[in-house]
Amino acid sequence: MKIAIDFDGTIVEDQYPGIGPPMLFAFETMKELQKQNHQLILWTYRSGAELEEAVEFCRENGIEFYAVNNSYPEEAYDAGASRKIHAHLFIDDRNIGGFPGWSRVWQMLDPGADNEGNLLYTPPGNNKPGFWQRLLGGII
Repeated sequence: MKIAIDFDGTIVEDQYPGIGPPMLFAFETMKELQKQNHQLILWTYRSGAELEEAVEFCRENGIEFYAVNNSYPEEAYDAGASRKIHAHLFIDDRNIGGFPGWSRVWQMLDPGADNEGNLLYTPPGNNKPGFWQRLLGGII
């Protein structure tokens, strides 16, 4: 699965244009997601030197992204094309309700189950409805 992840306020505490300390369990969770063969995309407002600093900070903490601000590594910026990238999920502090924290992200994405034995997220290709699909009654 392709997972787009924001930097400021999600991977690190938001101190833009500086780099804040890592959010609790951010790098541990991203490493586990990569071990499960998910492709992580850094999707951030940062550009230029500030973007390079963020990428290097993540690299120093053991995360090498599949792509940075692109859908795939070889993608070239085209001002005439949409800047929305192709990802199955977006992890961002600007979600409705805010960022739930990396522990909750892991609980939602782990192929295990919640306390009631329900999958919280149904990966593509899995026919069992996930929590949100059951909750919303097929709307999604």
